[in-house]
This record gives sequence, structure tokens and C-alpha cells, in this order.
Amino acid sequence: MVNFTNEAGPDKTDRKIMQLLARDGRMAWSELAEKIGLSLTPTLRRVRQLEEGGYIKGYVAQLDEGRLAGKVSVFVAVTLVNQSEEVIQRFEEQIALSPEVMSCFLMTGDADYTLRVVVPDLDGYQHFLTRTLTRIPGVAHIKSSIALKQVLMRPSPLL
Repeated sequence: MVNFTNEAGPDKTDRKIMQLLARDGRMAWSELAEKIGLSLTPTLRRVRQLEEGGYIKGYVAQLDEGRLAGKVSVFVAVTLVNQSEEVIQRFEEQIALSPEVMSCFLMTGDADYTLRVVVPDLDGYQHFLTRTLTRIPGVAHIKSSIALKQVLMRPSPLL
């Protein structure tokens, strides 16, 4: 059980820790302690509490997708034939196997899912579309939008 000094969960200092680590997960603990105005031991205790409480899920490197996966980002709205548990489960299992899919969201509104797909070029997207997405049973409609430029990406809107 995680014991925060504030019963309601993370306080202002904890949020500052999360904000700093979201920007630089490799920050030295001593630098983090200095930036939040605490000594090393209480800083490490707070980080451990945030990890154990599930507020910090892990630490990752931000990779340059353009250099690794491709230059083209496509947002794909997918509508299924119905929203039965079987159709949804089959779709989600197949999407999870597709390395081109960077994220997948179950949505409200007209489309059932929105995917963010990264491919090297338009031929790569056509290949993904015809060899993967259209072959998933239960897919009724696909609408694609190609991103021209990434304007902004934040580590977390909640901090």
C-alpha cells in the first residue's frame, strides 16, 4: 500500500517530480532532488511511492519514428460491422500484431477505432491497408487521414 503525505494522492511536489521525469526520464536523482527542493532520500521515497502507486508506469526513450519506422503518419478511422465482443476482440488482437500501428483507441462517435499508423511511405501504407487492415474480419469501413506535420507532442497533459 502506498502512503502519500496527502491522502488524496500525489501532492504538488509529486506532480513536479512526474513533470520533470516525463521530460527527462534519465535525470540524475540528485538533479531531481535539487529541482524539487528536497534531499535525495525523501526524493527517492516519493519516486518509489509514485511507481508503486501506478502513477509512474515506466521509463522509456523517445525514439525518432521517422528514422526508424518511416516518414508517413496516418490516422485511420475504422468502423466495424458490429460491436459484438467477438468482433471487437478479434480486431484488437489483430491490430496488436501489426508493428505499423503505434496506437489504437476505442472511440465514441462515428468510427469504432482510431489508429495511428507509421510507415516509410505511401506504398507502405497501401501494403498495410491491403495486406493487414482490410483482411481483419469484421472491418466494415476505413477512412484514412495523412498527417502533414506534427505540430505538438507533450509527455502528459495532466501535469
